[in-house]
Amino acid sequence: MQKQESPTYLKAITIRDPSDVISIKEDVKKNMILILRVTPLAQKDVGKLRKVVEELYTIAKNAGADIARLGEERIIITPSGVTIWKPEYDLK
Repeated sequence: MQKQESPTYLKAITIRDPSDVISIKEDVKKNMILILRVTPLAQKDVGKLRKVVEELYTIAKNAGADIARLGEERIIITPSGVTIWKPEYDLK
């Protein structure tokens, strides 16, 4: 009998306040795939949004996770072993 691997969960979260990063950090540790909607925070305070994005980037990199933007409103964080395809743009 083969041992079953634990499932990988996908979770969608709306970031309304910088304090939401605390629970996001815990979800990253649990190897979840996270889709983060940032529009409400962006509408309130762009400066806070920048700090939150910088913190999320640091959290992801420290966990060996990958992070990328999904359009204007969302960010995705994937656990190690799941790489986000990022097109290389031709700057010519």
